Amino acid sequence: MGVDIQGKLRLALGSVKDHASIGKAMIYHHQHDGLSSIEIAVLRATGHDNGTIDDKYMHEILFLVSNYPGSIPFLAERISRRLGKTKDYLVALKTLVLIHRLLRGGNRSFEKELCKAHVSGHLQISIRCFTKNDSDPSLSFLHKYAAYLEERMNWLINQAGKLEPVMSKGLEFLRYDEKSIDMVFRTLPKCQVLIDRVLECSPTHDILHSDHNLAQAAMSNTLRESFQVYMTFSEGIAALVNMYFDLTASAKGLACEILKKASMQSQKLHDLYESCKKIVENKNLEYPFVQIISMDHIMALDQFGSPQNQFAASHISKLPQISSHFKRSKDIELVLAAKEDQKNEEKIDINFSPTLYSWTLETKISKVWVLFEDEAPKESQVFPEQQKHGDVYALNDIEIEYNRASVFLNPFSSSIDTKV
Repeated sequence: MGVDIQGKLRLALGSVKDHASIGKAMIYHHQHDGLSSIEIAVLRATGHDNGTIDDKYMHEILFLVSNYPGSIPFLAERISRRLGKTKDYLVALKTLVLIHRLLRGGNRSFEKELCKAHVSGHLQISIRCFTKNDSDPSLSFLHKYAAYLEERMNWLINQAGKLEPVMSKGLEFLRYDEKSIDMVFRTLPKCQVLIDRVLECSPTHDILHSDHNLAQAAMSNTLRESFQVYMTFSEGIAALVNMYFDLTASAKGLACEILKKASMQSQKLHDLYESCKKIVENKNLEYPFVQIISMDHIMALDQFGSPQNQFAASHISKLPQISSHFKRSKDIELVLAAKEDQKNEEKIDINFSPTLYSWTLETKISKVWVLFEDEAPKESQVFPEQQKHGDVYALNDIEIEYNRASVFLNPFSSSIDTKV
């Protein structure tokens, strides 16, 4: 019963404070009705009541700002003042949710101006009145959500509706390979930083239900954005793996660190989404499938990219000349076959040396006699004088005997004696 009385007393005192603040706004800005209306809308949107932010106040703020050019810095200052002075936990959380919704609800121009206001210091996401206390889940969530919004200010929604990090002007890349490098070493680390902030916001069941619907709204918006960031994150990981063996030694070291962190993040993000499916009440959230990156795969990639293995890989194209020094393996056969297929498409180089054929080559040209009739030959269809060398045959000094002369000669043979 005491909890109900305390809650009612908080609401009553909060209502008095809200009315007093609104009255001051009307007096101080009576000569600027537009600015006064903006401050009043902010105060009403972040009132002491237990409800979420009313959509009508959101629309009112956006409408007023659009009709008063240059008013975004003023809006940012009023929000910062509200957040910095309040000692009420729900008002602080509601103000943070307001900032988040303004970032998502306005047009691209409004979002850019709000981010500029943050850079210039007009918008300060400060909750200095609340001492960070890990033993209090509500206060801990408040600080972590504020940290997420701080990092979120470095991201913008592009024309396609995707969230992307803000990049410095003049650093755009035009070529495909440059764009891949930009994705891996600039965009991907920014994705990892924002994903860390998302993981820190992992709520408990008690927080989402004790704060009425405010924490639910905060987590819903955060999860929606994390889905988009995860897609960019996945694209960056794929690009990194594709270019890994073309990187320098120092770049490979950095790439491995990125991949190791990505492995831990993918597992944690998977667990977070599974947890939120149970405790976040928003049913419109479309959770992506998180592909967990195995640490064993990363270690194998790191070992294969070491200088010793890199030396061996760099000499695969020269394997026919030094074949006696390598032990045959299935991996080398596959790599060699792929390289030879590519070369054969460009130019057919006929070479009959035993050294060359000591390695299996994929070819579409048959090395056997072909009969056009159904009668089977008395002798084997394989050259009888072929000497097996490895998995293929040498083609020197060939002598073939068939009971018929109607045959199709192998074009690879230079001199063949047939006896009919």
